[in-house]
Amino acid sequence: MEFVTLGRTKLEVSVAGLGCGGHSRLGMSYGNTEEKSIAVVSAAIDQGINFIDTAAIYGTEEIVGKAIADRRASVVISTKQPVVGRGGDPLSSNLISAADFKLEFEKSLTRLKTDYVDILHLHGVAPNQYSRCVEELVPALYDLQRQGKVRFLGLTERFIVDPQHQMLMQALQDEYWDVVMAGFNMINPSARNRVFRATQEKNTGTLIMFAVRRALSNPEELASLIAELVKTGEVDPGKVNVAAAFDFILKNGDATSVVEAAYRFCRHEPGADVVLTGTGNVDHLTENIRSINDRSLTFDNQARLKDVFGMVDSVSGN
Repeated sequence: MEFVTLGRTKLEVSVAGLGCGGHSRLGMSYGNTEEKSIAVVSAAIDQGINFIDTAAIYGTEEIVGKAIADRRASVVISTKQPVVGRGGDPLSSNLISAADFKLEFEKSLTRLKTDYVDILHLHGVAPNQYSRCVEELVPALYDLQRQGKVRFLGLTERFIVDPQHQMLMQALQDEYWDVVMAGFNMINPSARNRVFRATQEKNTGTLIMFAVRRALSNPEELASLIAELVKTGEVDPGKVNVAAAFDFILKNGDATSVVEAAYRFCRHEPGADVVLTGTGNVDHLTENIRSINDRSLTFDNQARLKDVFGMVDSVSGN
């Protein structure tokens, strides 16, 4: 496992991070027993992952807590709290109160079986919510930090509805955030210029989500998405095989699968620190870790990806 310093936090973290959300939620979405999901977390740690990312809304904090019960000191725990109260419109500008936010976080600590987390994020903040978050919830984050319950402050974007990173472009003008989580992948690399330049200048740690989602793991979904991007003019049909957009990477032997290529693409992007991978299967986890720790794609393939997809900023790949 390779390790990197997570920006100004100075935390030494694995370049592969275990994501406990996504479509799988440690396999719980697909019928995993609690024991199997705990085994995935344990296997991740055994294979060198020391960065574990979960969230109150995922329903996996308790699994993480059980898996790390005897290993807390060896892992970096990142969790997230929603900025809207339970049952509310996640895009509403009517945010949860600071008091309720802190009460909900205490529940996360209980589920995680710990008295502190390394990083606490405001979860899935939309562009219209950011200024209210600063006014109402940043003071709560600082209060939790003063109490020793949170080491570093983080922020995650709502990439599916904000694929152009409008919220993070606002946030990175401020100094509150030690770590941010951004969507980034081979189809929509717009964070390269809109997020990573600023995070590198500010020495802000970056976590990469959406490295692989439906479009990059399902050939039919990928073909449908590429066809739509051709219609909107974001992709030139003369530069891509709509039916198999990434065959050029596979045919020259640079990667054995689109998923492998996708992880390697993210891992070696300047400004990308931790690439999150989520699964409920230990063998699948092992494959993904191997990909993330592998070499970069060839220069020619990186240049072609930039040429074909460099202007795409309307989709998440979900």
